[in-house]
Amino acid sequence: MAEIDIDMVELEAPVTDEDHMRGDEDAPLTLVEYADYQCPACIDGFHAVEELVDTHSDRVNVVFRHFPLMSYHPMALSGALAAEAAGEQGKFWEMHAKIFGMDGEFTDDDLVRFAEELGLDMDQWEADRTSEDTEHRVREVRLEGARSGVNGTPTFFLDNWRILVEPTHEHLAAYVDHFYAHMNE
Repeated sequence: MAEIDIDMVELEAPVTDEDHMRGDEDAPLTLVEYADYQCPACIDGFHAVEELVDTHSDRVNVVFRHFPLMSYHPMALSGALAAEAAGEQGKFWEMHAKIFGMDGEFTDDDLVRFAEELGLDMDQWEADRTSEDTEHRVREVRLEGARSGVNGTPTFFLDNWRILVEPTHEHLAAYVDHFYAHMNE
């Protein structure tokens, strides 16, 4: 079993309707992930979170927030903008999966191909991904993460508390189970 290590840092930006959430919105716990589409540990985290959604959907829902590390990952911001633009057409999670499915090695041409494969209105998608509003939204989410102590990726918050966890299903599931077991204490 994974060792439970809760950092006494609280999530500064509450989950809102603007967030990208998967799972039952009435689940007793919420896992917020700050990640970057080119970060190797985030790629591992993507697979772990996907499995967690399958195994613990009765206990936790998942929120994804962008934290592109542009100085290390040159396409991270482009990936975030592409996902946000897809989200404007109700396809955030599908684009999210396609980008992470490239294991950090994607190009602008790949992003365009993904949008086409998803059947997006390409003119609208392009306008959204290149708009100042979309970039401002991504940068604002990143800034909110920094205010909550995010300084690397992936960073996870469970029930508003930062958890120091390896991005594996085993570790994430152990935290969810621990929090769930102690909810009414």
